[in-house]
Order: sequence, then structure tokens, then C-alpha cells
Amino acid sequence: MNVFGVDIGGSGIKGAPVDLERGALTEPRHKVLTPHPATPDDVAGCVAEVVENFGWSGPVGVTFPGVVTDSTIRTAANVDKKWVGVDAGRLLGERLGGLPVTVLNDADAAGVAEMTFGAGRGRKGTVILLTLGTGIGSALFVDGRLVPNTELGHLELKGHDAEKRASTKAKEDEDLTWEHWATRRVQKYLAHVEMLFSPDLFIIGGGVSRKADKFLPLIEGIRAEIVPAGLQNDAGIVGAAMASQVLH
Repeated sequence: MNVFGVDIGGSGIKGAPVDLERGALTEPRHKVLTPHPATPDDVAGCVAEVVENFGWSGPVGVTFPGVVTDSTIRTAANVDKKWVGVDAGRLLGERLGGLPVTVLNDADAAGVAEMTFGAGRGRKGTVILLTLGTGIGSALFVDGRLVPNTELGHLELKGHDAEKRASTKAKEDEDLTWEHWATRRVQKYLAHVEMLFSPDLFIIGGGVSRKADKFLPLIEGIRAEIVPAGLQNDAGIVGAAMASQVLH
């Protein structure tokens, strides 16, 4: 069965129909740039553009880069603060002409997809997915069960929000080499998260997972296994579509 997934990020908004039997996109994803400022109305317009590009008319799952409870946005670190308190499911459903819309945290969506179809499939114990991008998203699983809205990208690291030091955006903004970013930023962040949660497995997602060979082999001193996301940057879209099917 095909369902539509949309992944809202700090830099881009992308979506595609998803085959839920295979956990794979059925068509190449369509992507638009995230508007700045990323206000609710402007982002909703972009989501509608992505969905309408495919002529879609069924349920839609949407990820959001922040805490989401019962489709209401609670935090908005990398988009406009006007999102806080908005019922995103209702807003996006109205913009999409009444289509049923399910909204969840972006990293949680990616994690659910990875645990079902990707690098976490069949894994027990404690698994943490971290999406490295504009910020750092996190999804925590205990024996396959999601603990939602963990937001581990906002842990304090050397007096800063961790995502301000270890995200892909930090690497780009500071023009860091792969080695510097991997050993002095990502490795220290992983060590901090490991100290708190003692995971069995770290899954590294986000767009940078396509280049895992450039930085994961440089990371040392972490007890947990570290692997790139199997679905790479499509995990959010797949997880969004999965959530839409579960809740509708």
C-alpha cells in the first residue's frame, strides 16, 4: 500500500509516495527550499506544493523538526517560533483540502523507519538514531519501542547546545575538515550521549549519512556500535508515511 510522506527540515521540505511493504519511495522525491522565515503559513504552502506535485489525494504523514504531541508543536529550534502551540495536523490538513494529516517529530519518524526497514531492523536493547543536519535530531528505542521527543541535540556540550557544535551545519558554517568535525565534535557528542544512555547501537542519519565513509571510521573510543542509516535521507519520508498509516 502506498502512503505519502513529507519531511520538513530546516533547509528543505521533501516528500514522495511510499510503498509501506518495502519501506521505499515509489517515485523520486520532490524537494523545495524551506522558506525563511519558516512561518506556519509559508511552510504549509510548501508542504502543499510538494504533495500537489504528485496529485496526491490520500492520507499524508508529515515530520516536524521539534517536539510534537497530539499533532501540536511544542518546540521549534530551527524554524520560526510562531509554530509553538500550532495544531500542525489541522493547519496542514486545511491547506491540503481536508486530507487526513499525521504529524510527528522528524527524528522519531526516521528512527521508526530505520528500526523497521533499515539499520535497526531486528535490533533489541537500546538503540539511538541521530540525524545530523541543520540541527541534531534524536530517536531513542528500547527493545524496539520508541521513547518519543527526546531532543538529544539540545544536550549541553562545552557550554553550547550540542547541535551548535556537532551538526552538519556547524561543520559547514565553520568550514571544519571531516577529521576535525568527526574527532573533536561528533565523537565528543557521542561520548556524552553514551555516558547518559549506554546504547547498544548508534544509527547516524541525515543527509550526511551518504558520506559516512568520510567520518565514521575516524570516530574512536565509543563502546556502542556505530552505523549509517540504511535509508539515508529518505528515512524521514518513509517514517512519516508509516505514522500516517498507523493513525488513519
